[in-house]
Amino acid sequence: MDTLIDAVRGQARDKPGALAFLAELHRRFDPRRRELLAARAERQRRFDAGELPDFLPETRNVREGNWNVGPIPKDLLDRRVEITGPVDRKMVINALNSGARVFMADFEDANSPTWDNCVQGQRNLTDALDRTIELITPDKEYRLADDPAVLFVRPRGWHLDERHLDPLAGQELPARKLDRVVGGRAAEGGRWLPCLGFGHPGPA
Repeated sequence: MDTLIDAVRGQARDKPGALAFLAELHRRFDPRRRELLAARAERQRRFDAGELPDFLPETRNVREGNWNVGPIPKDLLDRRVEITGPVDRKMVINALNSGARVFMADFEDANSPTWDNCVQGQRNLTDALDRTIELITPDKEYRLADDPAVLFVRPRGWHLDERHLDPLAGQELPARKLDRVVGGRAAEGGRWLPCLGFGHPGPA
């Protein structure tokens, strides 16, 4: 994990317990994740056989209850224009500067999930949160504007494993845990952007 954080943040700024934290998350929650993935596969088999989806009987009181959601955060009141895209450096800068109200950095569908792409993507978002992100090419220099878009992050789905990091011998870590832990730790360092959110794509 130290090597990962070195690559992500450019220097050794990780807390010593990062890998242990990931391993503990994996031990505690991976059995439930696998159980839910198996249940999803079984449900899909029933749909393929002709069963129609329906609501769960145990949630009827929620559907028929009288309730309201909490107020929308101020930074999310204006979502008239949202864009999404991969997490490469130029895209992150241009998307945050685009004039859109929200940019969702997508580690799943918009990103080819090679180890280098994922690590560099985390570094790019970390640098964006630190407001140090820039890209200098022979033709142009890219830096953040003063009023960037709200940043959302879509980590990879629960069904995807990260084969490049093994916190427990012989057990691959769900890619989502890595994206959340590294991304969440980056957010701790500086939340200058209006918002850092995490989407929740389901397993496909």
